[in-house]
Parts: sequence; structure tokens; C-alpha cells
Amino acid sequence: MNNLSRRDFVKSAAATTAAVSAFNILHAGIPTGKAKVALIGCGGRGTGALGNFFEACELLGIQPEVVGIADVFKDRVDGVIAKHKLDPGTRTYTGYTAYKRIAESDTEFVIMATPPAFRPVHLEACVNAGKHCFIEKPVAVDPAGSRKVMAVGEVARKKGLTIVAGTQRRYDKKYLETKAMLDEGAIGEIVGGVISWNGKVPWISPRQPGQSDAHYLTRNWLNFAEMSGDHIVEQHIHQMDVANWYMGRPPETFIGFGGRARRETGNQFDFFSIDLDYGDGIHIHSQCRQLAGCYNRVGETFKGINGHIVGTKVTGRDVSIAPVQVESDNGIIQEHVELIKSARGNGEPLNKANQVAESTLCVIAGRISAYTGQLVRWVDLTRNTDAPLYSMTMSPAPLDFESGEVTMPPEVAPVPGEVTEFRVK
Repeated sequence: MNNLSRRDFVKSAAATTAAVSAFNILHAGIPTGKAKVALIGCGGRGTGALGNFFEACELLGIQPEVVGIADVFKDRVDGVIAKHKLDPGTRTYTGYTAYKRIAESDTEFVIMATPPAFRPVHLEACVNAGKHCFIEKPVAVDPAGSRKVMAVGEVARKKGLTIVAGTQRRYDKKYLETKAMLDEGAIGEIVGGVISWNGKVPWISPRQPGQSDAHYLTRNWLNFAEMSGDHIVEQHIHQMDVANWYMGRPPETFIGFGGRARRETGNQFDFFSIDLDYGDGIHIHSQCRQLAGCYNRVGETFKGINGHIVGTKVTGRDVSIAPVQVESDNGIIQEHVELIKSARGNGEPLNKANQVAESTLCVIAGRISAYTGQLVRWVDLTRNTDAPLYSMTMSPAPLDFESGEVTMPPEVAPVPGEVTEFRVK
């Protein structure tokens, strides 16, 4: 489906709808008129997400139309057009303000897959412009950015707009079945667990001769905490989101440690170990690592009073659950199905801004604790406006890139107990 061109889709739609207008056809009760979509962020995840949107459209019998593509770099924009065999005349925009052209366009849907630092600003612009949004995870790199996403989510709710996030386990059939079994008491109350993402550094982008600070940070965003949030935020958020989903609430406190052993670039840690205290004596251990040549494990384990969950395997009481209905067994496609169905439906639109922002803020809290060596309280990130962490922002910030006032952060990792990771406005 990723290689299906817009022209191929037009031919396919014409063949299957014959003389009946696509706007008058219903699939599963939703209008199947043309879905206008635009993409902000044309790296690997953005390219993949656009393909996932196409696949969702195919499942729903909808013809997609790409009305705009935006990225800082022209080669990334060209790469998406080539990958998906799009019309060479597709409108494209480059630079740090390119997202504004997407917000001003006539698109119905916007897919946001820029480096995480930019996502709060881009979401705000698109929601203010009345767009239904798919926003990749994580949605911020600091507490202020996370709370901005929550606030924008409220604006979207009042406007009747849909926001779906890239925490795809919440749309995966096996995870949905596991959650339903948990809700029916299969393992009883959760009393503890372990969440893990252990792998290697996915990629690095070495600095090129003559490259500006802004362009180096944007190209090599995965390896700078100011851009990605560090791998505990960018990657391990998936497991954090599952823990919050199953527990039904965020942790009360975070205390952890981590360090840097042999990272080749950037300023991040190689490993983290965080104690998540959910209150009532319930602790979940969060641990993640990016080191090549080590044992890899990605997943979640939860212990209940009557059984346990390992991944999506449930051992405990026999319970009965209703069949889980999805168009795709693949959560990364199903999330786009739900985006489209929600935007085209008659019920209350999906709004996952608060959910994904909370999970983002939790992994940010874990990072802050490990970087500083201090206990971090959830209340100090969300409600206690007098707490220094409440106003914490990373620098450079998104608008610095737009103004051209970007200065490289040091390519050294924080030292717990000696330095902090942030500036406070």
C-alpha cells in the first residue's frame, strides 16, 4: 500500500464506485468522500505514517488526496514523493515555518511526525486552523510543552476536532483484548510490574562540514535531549503509556538513575532505571537502554493478586470478554482508521491529547530524576505552579529555530547532583 500512487487510487476508486459519487457511499456508517491529508515531518516515521494513513483509507474504502508536504529539508520532502509515488505537482513547503502553510491549507487531516520538540507548536497551529490531527509520540520534551498539548487538546474538544496519537498499543487488537481481560478481573488488582525497552541506538547523523547548529540538531535530533527528550521519552513512552493505561492513572513520584557509557554523539544517557510509585504501595520498575551488543528486551510485565500479564499473555482467572472489533490487527494502521472514523463520525470525536501528554510527561519526569538525581513529584509538574520544574523548558526551543537564534547545547551528558538539564523562564 505504501507504493500506491494517488493516480492509482483514483483509478481504483473509479473502478469500484462506477457512476456513484464517492461522497454518497458509506462504509461502516461513515462518509467515504475523498480524504485530504497533509504531512509535517518527512523522516522515516512521517514517511511511514503517511503510508499507514493510505492503508487505513483502503480499509475504509476512501480515496486519499495528499494536499501538502512540509519539512525543514527539501531532500526529505522529495523522499516522501518518491517513496509513495505521489504526483510531482504535490504542494511542498520547506523551512522551519513550513508547518504554517499546512495549517493554512484546505487539508482535512494533518499527520505530525517532526522531532518531538516541535510538536506542541505544530499541534497548536493546526488545531487553531480547524484540522483533525494525528500526532506522533512523544508530544513534547519538557513539562511546559506537555501541558501545552493538554491545553490544545481542550481547544480541539471545544471545536469538535479529533486528535489521535501514535501510542499504537492502545489500538492493537491483542493489547485491547488484554486490557479487556484485565478489566474483567483476570489477574485482580495490579500490585507491581516491570516495563522495558532495551535495544541499541537506532541511528546517528554526524555533523557535516559547514552545517549550522540548527540543521545539525534537526538532522541528528534523535541523539539530543532538547530535540527528542532522550530515548526514555522518545522510545520508552510506549511502555509508560501501557502502564498508565492498565493502572488508570499516572505515578505519584519518580526516582531513578542512569548514565552514559559509550554514546557516540549528542548529550543523552545510554541507560535509565526509574522507580514509578503509583501510591498504595504499588511500584513499577521502568528500565531502558540503548547499547549495542547487549541483551534486548522490549515489553511489559504486570503482577496481579490473582495472576500476571507478560506482554499480551494473561495468566490468571478465566474471564469472558466481548470480541474486539478492529479493521486491522496492526495498531499502527488501526490508529489511522480510528482517526478517520472519528473525524467522519457523528459521535463525540476522539481526543487523545491528554492521554499522550500525560504519558509523555511521565517519561520526562523519569528523565529529570535520572539527570538530576532528585525525586520528582507528579504534582510539581502539573499543579504546583510554584515548583521550579513546573516552568521547566528545554533550550533551544521550537520558536528559536524559527527566529534563527539557535545555539548548540554541549555534547556532554548531565551529571546527577552537579548540574541540571534545564533552564527556567
